Amino acid sequence: MGLIKEFKEFISKGNVLDMAVGVIIGGAFGKIVTSLVNDIIMPAIGKACSGVDFKDMKYVLEAEKLDAAGEVVTPEVAIKYGEFINTIIEFFIIAICIFLVITIIQKSSKKFMALMKKEEKEAAAEEPAEPSEEVKLLTEIRDALVTKKD
Repeated sequence: MGLIKEFKEFISKGNVLDMAVGVIIGGAFGKIVTSLVNDIIMPAIGKACSGVDFKDMKYVLEAEKLDAAGEVVTPEVAIKYGEFINTIIEFFIIAICIFLVITIIQKSSKKFMALMKKEEKEAAAEEPAEPSEEVKLLTEIRDALVTKKD
């Protein structure tokens, strides 16, 4: 029973929920980047390289074998370096996007912190400082001594 209770506490914490949302959004973002690379960037690069389709680029180690009816008996064995090139480009696009997001967050966080410090300083300057208990006590003693002399 203790293990189930601990699991419920763990799963109900905000960090786990935030992480789950991050994983879901990350998966969706990955699909967007994959589509960007496969459907927009790579065709443009292929067109610039005389119509080369990187998806089809491969080095065949062993060709597929067909039977008399034309059906595949043994599939081909190939090194698909074109897919690898696509994946590398996809990685760099994701890395650039993450870099930009983190940079924007850091810059806006610095501006926000500077604004908060400025507001705190202005608020401190506007409000007169309350004298400490020691200052109040010394002021009372001084006033009492002045009154006693008179």
